[in-house]
Amino acid sequence: MQKRHSGSLSFPLVAAFLLAGHSALVAQQSTPVLVGSVSFDAPSGQLQHLAVTVGDGGTGPYPAVLAGDTSLSTHTLYRPADLSPFDASNRLPIVAWANGACRNNSGEYRNFLTEVASHGFLVVAIGPAAHSLVLGSGAPGGGTESSQLLDAVEWAVAQNELPGGEYFQRIDGDHVALMGHSCGGAQALDVSHDRRITTTVLLNSGVLRQPRRAPQPQSPSPAGATAPSRPGSMVTMTKERLRELHGPVAYIVGGTSDIAYENAADDFERIDHVPVLFASRDVGHYPATFLDPHGGAYGTATVAWLKWHLKGDEQAARSFVGSECTLCEDSAWTVQSKGLR
Repeated sequence: MQKRHSGSLSFPLVAAFLLAGHSALVAQQSTPVLVGSVSFDAPSGQLQHLAVTVGDGGTGPYPAVLAGDTSLSTHTLYRPADLSPFDASNRLPIVAWANGACRNNSGEYRNFLTEVASHGFLVVAIGPAAHSLVLGSGAPGGGTESSQLLDAVEWAVAQNELPGGEYFQRIDGDHVALMGHSCGGAQALDVSHDRRITTTVLLNSGVLRQPRRAPQPQSPSPAGATAPSRPGSMVTMTKERLRELHGPVAYIVGGTSDIAYENAADDFERIDHVPVLFASRDVGHYPATFLDPHGGAYGTATVAWLKWHLKGDEQAARSFVGSECTLCEDSAWTVQSKGLR
């Protein structure tokens, strides 16, 4: 998306334009309203500023926006629009996100990631903000690396220490989550050995049993289990390396029709040294509930997990543990866990 002169482009209702690159599957879903403005530098035509509200900004207490930052042009930010409530006593934990098919675009997860951010998290997703806004799931698969998740963490931590910056003393670098969908989940696992990582969340993802000979996806789903280019994380992340995990891990999958189900279930059986959750809901591999308002059931479960592990929220913990475990009592979910307290 480029504009060859200076100024800004406002778009109160431009869903058809913004989603022109989406697949037919995405087009069938309800389209979220995007409201905001984008600005361009006149000589280069490059995007310099972007801040857009997705839908209503989420159900949390801090309505969120999809934003870009020129100091991290390779990533998209999902963050509370108003940062004034955050300070040294109420900081933003960091959530780094990797996309399905290891694509360089988080557009198809906008509803879900906006919902997460609205509960007081800084989400840093792989893929430029302009791509996430305009191209959506039309972006090609592959082209990203697991290390970009750590790039996101390092950038956020540095922003917290930058005097005069808008994130100064507002970011909680001691509480960090890595998350990803499908191939992006493998990327999250690939670098979760980093000691800064508090928890890892895998959505429709698990380690391939035979990564070098794994079959290609059977459908053209934009968030297939692997990308045709065989992203490195799908090869280098092995079952043996699950021993590198040092923090709680959650597997959220889409039932037995999810092509990642068996891999995730096998991971769950193998992990016995850290707390682990396996939660399954019969929604398939993609789009699961990512395109639902506020990310649907996946959004609710993921927010609860993050609030528990990154904010110490005891009420959120009751979604997964205790005599009144709300997720366990929901007939739409099948839940197993080991070591959760």
